[in-house]
Amino acid sequence: MRKWTEADIPDQRGRIAVVTGANTGLGFETARALAEHGATVVLACRNPDKAADAAHRITQHVPSASIETAKLDLASLTSVRAAAETIRGRYDRIDLLINNAGVTGRSGTTEDGFEIQFGINHLGHFALTGLLLDRITASPAARIVTVSSIGHRFGRIDPGDPAAAIGNAYGKSKLANLLFTYELDRRLANTRATAVAAHPGGASTEVFRYSPAAFRLPNSAIARLFGRSPAMGALPTLRAATDPNATGSEYYGPAGLFEIQGYPTRVKSTSRSHDRQRQTRLWEVSEKLTGVCYPE
Repeated sequence: MRKWTEADIPDQRGRIAVVTGANTGLGFETARALAEHGATVVLACRNPDKAADAAHRITQHVPSASIETAKLDLASLTSVRAAAETIRGRYDRIDLLINNAGVTGRSGTTEDGFEIQFGINHLGHFALTGLLLDRITASPAARIVTVSSIGHRFGRIDPGDPAAAIGNAYGKSKLANLLFTYELDRRLANTRATAVAAHPGGASTEVFRYSPAAFRLPNSAIARLFGRSPAMGALPTLRAATDPNATGSEYYGPAGLFEIQGYPTRVKSTSRSHDRQRQTRLWEVSEKLTGVCYPE
């Protein structure tokens, strides 16, 4: 099997990409690679100073890079709306939306009272995507890429109450990412946009920074053992975003054993992620909770 690398990314000149959580880890490497290939990249981050530093690091590496920043706190629907307005004010179209930002192991609730991992990883991105949707569908060939995780296999969502805090909170949020992607892609059927998902495998990033040491340290050790740098972990996202042969509702991850390491390829998600009842019900509840209603 041929190995897909950053060298396979087509020319991105003239394309506009928004990457959430782009100041570090997978998001930073995704933004850097897109900028290297000519895209105008918006770093949508919670901390403006860290976003500015990331933009500086990218332009040092790629002097010709076109980088913008936007303040986005996915734990606040007020911030999500403000970020969407900022981005909408700058661009009449968006070619790539990379829903990358995420958190695990963090306890508590968002500003709006949602369990924090479900709120940030799913609801925040659900709202942002809906608020930018007219700009996305204005592109002649847009893609929305949402980053899930191997952890989605441990997620459970009650169709009767998708927001209920049950089981593994992180796994639930990552399962929600896939349910959202597959339902969104169906709803985009009459547009020129598609929705795709990806996961990084065992990449060493800051996603576990809020986790207890007993959870964080073994995961970091596994990532180092298999050599999964953030740059390698970003490859499935980059392939989902730029491979001309990628199509809607596909899921990309590492090709190796247990999808922990290896170069990106199409992978399969659990049967729960393809459950139409869960997809539809999660969508309905997400619209209600966020107040963001997608056009028919």
